[in-house]
Amino acid sequence: MGKIIRENTNGKTYAFIDASNLFYGGRKSLGWSIDYQKLAKYLKRKYAVSKIFYFGGVDLYGYNYDYLQNDSIPLAEVSLYLRKRLKDRNILIGQKENFEKSLSRISFYQKLDGFGYRLFLKPVKIYRHNRRIEKKANCDVEMAFQLMKEIENYKKVLFLSGDGDFLPILKYLRKVGKDVLVLARGERTAREIRQFAGAGFRDFVRLEREVKFDG
Repeated sequence: MGKIIRENTNGKTYAFIDASNLFYGGRKSLGWSIDYQKLAKYLKRKYAVSKIFYFGGVDLYGYNYDYLQNDSIPLAEVSLYLRKRLKDRNILIGQKENFEKSLSRISFYQKLDGFGYRLFLKPVKIYRHNRRIEKKANCDVEMAFQLMKEIENYKKVLFLSGDGDFLPILKYLRKVGKDVLVLARGERTAREIRQFAGAGFRDFVRLEREVKFDG
């Protein structure tokens, strides 16, 4: 692996990851699995990132989440809740599979926390559309809020999302003097985001060699 040259930065660089946009579909969509520890190290090494904010969702399956008291899902509490429910002898096979999937996702998030990611997680909401069940955990508002909340603490933003809805806030950040670099999947990046980023766009797919999980 060749030596990575760090890009010049003035002041702190923060990374903001929109998981539902960047990583949707996982290995099936991307074609390879991401090693998130490698990703964190790469972002720090290549772009001098000092903080990584990660926005995603969790299936709670009845856990009483308090939106007024919490800014993110308490993973340990939800994990304990789901494990207790798994001990119910009357649990259905389908429910068991769902609980186990959610526990696996929670375990994944706990690893991210250990790797240094700052997690902002919200409950997955279930909708019925054309007789089909759809799940969503859109964190656009939470991500935009944190971008503004932290605005005095960074000079450069590494924005990991191709969602066109973020264009107004990215334009504002550039207007007030922030350096904005977009790292997203080319085929999933809105045209207006590509146009805005210009030479400051990097295709996440090209990072396979750097951040692919080899296990």
